[in-house]
Amino acid sequence: MLPPEAALDMPIQRLDGPPPGAIEVKTQPHGLLIKRLLLIALTAVLALAASTQLRMVLAREQVNALDIVLLVMFVPLFGWISFGFVNSAIGFYKLISGDHPGFTPVPSPAQPLRHRVAVLMPIYNEDVDATFGRVRTMARSIAAAGGAAWIDFFVLSDSTEDNGEREQAAWLALAREAPIAVYYRRREHNTARKPGNIADWVRRFGAAYECMLVLDADSLMSGDAIVGMASIMEERPSIGLLQTVPMITNAHTLFQRWMQFASEAYGPIATAGLLWWSGSEANFWGHNAIVRTRAFAQSCGLPELPGKHPLGGHIQSHDMFESALLRRRGWAVHMVMIDGSYEEFPPSIIDYAKRDRRWMQGNLQHLRLLGTSGLHWASRLHLLLGASAYLTSPGWLLLLLTSALQVIFSREATLMGISTSWVLWLTLLLLFGPKLMGLTWMLSSAARRRSFGGAARIVRSVALDIPLAMLMAPVIMMTQTKSLLAMALGIPSGWSAQVREARRIPVLSTLADLREHLVLGLAFAALAWFDPVVGLWFSPISLGLLSSPWLISWTSSERLGSLAHALGFFWVPAPQLGEETPEPDS
Repeated sequence: MLPPEAALDMPIQRLDGPPPGAIEVKTQPHGLLIKRLLLIALTAVLALAASTQLRMVLAREQVNALDIVLLVMFVPLFGWISFGFVNSAIGFYKLISGDHPGFTPVPSPAQPLRHRVAVLMPIYNEDVDATFGRVRTMARSIAAAGGAAWIDFFVLSDSTEDNGEREQAAWLALAREAPIAVYYRRREHNTARKPGNIADWVRRFGAAYECMLVLDADSLMSGDAIVGMASIMEERPSIGLLQTVPMITNAHTLFQRWMQFASEAYGPIATAGLLWWSGSEANFWGHNAIVRTRAFAQSCGLPELPGKHPLGGHIQSHDMFESALLRRRGWAVHMVMIDGSYEEFPPSIIDYAKRDRRWMQGNLQHLRLLGTSGLHWASRLHLLLGASAYLTSPGWLLLLLTSALQVIFSREATLMGISTSWVLWLTLLLLFGPKLMGLTWMLSSAARRRSFGGAARIVRSVALDIPLAMLMAPVIMMTQTKSLLAMALGIPSGWSAQVREARRIPVLSTLADLREHLVLGLAFAALAWFDPVVGLWFSPISLGLLSSPWLISWTSSERLGSLAHALGFFWVPAPQLGEETPEPDS
């Protein structure tokens, strides 16, 4: 059973021509332009300083085509890691000094609500028991937080008919006992996937709800967080969207526990930096966020892109573009760091790569959207950063292959010419600095040390995380490069139900997908025959590629995940479900 329909028009947006009118943003932090220019300037200084050293090496010898390729690739790639380091350094400074950027606490419990809010959970062929178990938990938590009279829960299914029957049975059982209204709707035709699912709800029911809080099927949020965010939206009518930063929950495999620790240890630093310069032009990640319904309907009707898949058709990574469209209309888009917002993580590297493949297709579509009329320049920067993140992997591979060819044909690699200079130490600082900042941040507070299991467990976990990350980096580099080549050949990512259940992946079953990884690993290892020093520099990459079948298999193990936890690795703070909910600065 569904509530009475309350239709709301959601027109398809034009991406060209005069931009639509905008309202006044009243929650933009002071000095935002200076912050962004400082971030860009510091990134440019680091990248240009390193490239100058490389140009000096090239000036001492005869430049050939491989040298030119090397220089062209080196500057943007070094700029990319410089940007990440500067962002994390700013976030580290803000957190370590006790200044949480971009938000202030609001009273807990939150102010009483005056308008209705809908919690939307789109699903597609998910595990029925696990999904409705999360719905049950959130419904009870919302009621306990005082939101039962104002908040309704909608499960929006795009599942196939067989799965839909099981979902409906689970919903009927839940709806009878739930302390808040819980509704279920299944679409017969899954037009435009998740954004089409949300748009269908907006056009049918959106006029009855001031805000909609959008989840994923694996999302979990506390009632205090949901009611608190709804209260912020009522108090700040020019905010169109609030995006939380969800932490990982329900981790069982070694890979999940490792990623959960990394997100808790290093994620807050990077996020604090992101909040510092994003301000009222933050991003939407598609879930664990609350959106003003009329603002969304007015701003975010998505057109289809001309051309064939994979870069044409429906906009796949819709969320980042929707935040840009909201900001185009003048609605503020903020990100908040709060407790009580969680999501699950893929159980293995293979499952992560499948999800990453879909994200790559969607983010590269954004390159076609950069010219949309009326976008704020910070929104264009977000879109560009998201797309460029997937172009760095083939960039690094091309850089490595260029260096390898230099060794083979001239017995000398240009990059080795700067390997003993200060650029080497700068590179190591940029790559590992954020991890050292995270270590320092975790150890800097007695309460934080206890939440991570104590200083010894923190140091032990970081000491294991670093070599694992070094092994995984070339695996992801090669996997993303293969995915990019598949896109270039016109092969779309498809839409299949995401695997969330832990299962051990045998080594032999990975070999068919890792042929290119192993061949490249052997090729890089063979460089030692031409030049032992170069072979030594390439050894972390060779080792990561050659060990990829075992890395994938071992980290997919739930037993090894439990063993690592028992030995004191990758402990994280317990979930917090009743903390204060913060709001953006005005």
